[in-house]
Amino acid sequence: MSVRTGDMYLSSINAMQTNVLYGKSLIDKPFSKHAAFRGVMRSQAELYDLQHKKSHIDILTCKDADTGERFGLSYLQPKTKEDNKRRGKMIKCWADQTHGMLGRSPDYMNTVLAAFAASAGLLEGKEKCFPDHLRHYYAYVKHHDLAMTHTFIDPQVNRGDFYCEQEDEPIGATVIDRNEEGIIVQGAKLLATQGGITDELVVMSAAGFKRDRAFAFAIPSNTDGLTFVARETFAAGKSRAEYPLSARYEETDTIVIFDKVLVPWERVFYYDNVMAANSFKQESSFAALSLHQVLIRRIAKLEFVIGIVQSLIEEINIAEYQHVQEKAANLLILLEVLQALLQQAEDNAAPDYWGTCCPDLKLLQVASNLFARQSPTIAPIIQQLGASGLMSIPPLQAFSSEQKADLNHYLQGSSRKGKDRVKLFRLAWDFAMSSFGTREALYEYFFFGDPVRLTSQFYGSFDLQPYTKKIDDLLK
Repeated sequence: MSVRTGDMYLSSINAMQTNVLYGKSLIDKPFSKHAAFRGVMRSQAELYDLQHKKSHIDILTCKDADTGERFGLSYLQPKTKEDNKRRGKMIKCWADQTHGMLGRSPDYMNTVLAAFAASAGLLEGKEKCFPDHLRHYYAYVKHHDLAMTHTFIDPQVNRGDFYCEQEDEPIGATVIDRNEEGIIVQGAKLLATQGGITDELVVMSAAGFKRDRAFAFAIPSNTDGLTFVARETFAAGKSRAEYPLSARYEETDTIVIFDKVLVPWERVFYYDNVMAANSFKQESSFAALSLHQVLIRRIAKLEFVIGIVQSLIEEINIAEYQHVQEKAANLLILLEVLQALLQQAEDNAAPDYWGTCCPDLKLLQVASNLFARQSPTIAPIIQQLGASGLMSIPPLQAFSSEQKADLNHYLQGSSRKGKDRVKLFRLAWDFAMSSFGTREALYEYFFFGDPVRLTSQFYGSFDLQPYTKKIDDLLK
């Protein structure tokens, strides 16, 4: 059965001994025991184990029509509306398990790869493009249920409209040579979330005009010359009780450095083709399928937030105040709108040119824009409702001290003893006020890029003539 267990995932990543720079040194211990990675790796192992539970196997996996072999359902390339709904249930199951906090849970990249492979026909007959390499890679990853991350972005050197890199030594990842074995890549890429703790790295150049930046490929994370530079972890401690979110779901982000990395030809999807680099992602089913996965995860996250907010309201008995009701209602309204958009997007699903049944892209874009714009308001709601309670949160260890009785008495809520009330407020703090929570807010806001730019693109995609014609007809 091509379905991984949690132990298989942990053992594979530990055995790879990928180059990850943390601070001034490369990590030399098992990644599953390192402070920056142990929490999220354990959480992902739990997702893989869930695939093997009898109660979940038909939700999370399905059989290959040709071989009868089981594989993760997030690899499914949807051909019907029902396929999309099945995928949706699978994604929601995993998202509920992590409360939507893992932006790079394995099903995200599984979805991305399935979308790219389904659209590989876009590369047929084009110079220096290898659609069969992409299809074979998809089959390989699906068969082994591998974990992936990706990097699409060049370093943030200069965001000016007319900036052109003039350095002799490449900054953004660049193909510096081609030989019988493959292409040689030098430079750096951003932003590989979970870099170093996945089996594979998928690399795709940003749209541009430079031939040596026009490429897409995938390589094992432990490829020679490849180094992931991790930021400081936002997991404040390993205790899931003290740090209920960051200790579980902190996804360390990394910079990827390529030092004359050889990418074998069989791992290259296209290279030296500016047109392919500028169009493949946009013309493929990537946007529709990935936005579908992200919307479902965000719905799970919003449901979790509503649970935090209502628990705070009840615990300090503030439900009678209208401003409190308004704040909570705004979250409920957003949830209802997102759920309606998801249902309609699935109901409106239709086959694209390559036969992939894609959810309605415009509705998914509406949902994505709406959530990105509203997400910065979520943490302040929790901060305003929790108020001083979010600062009066001693470590839970204090409740094992001689002051245990006093703390339980003085920090009690309307229905909880002091320790249980502090647990709730530590959860709210971890979401809304910790470095982990702040990163989450930034991550969601820019998940698919600058919302202002995305809104502009959305506006430009509409045929507005039918609307202006109404005005012209009236004026006549």
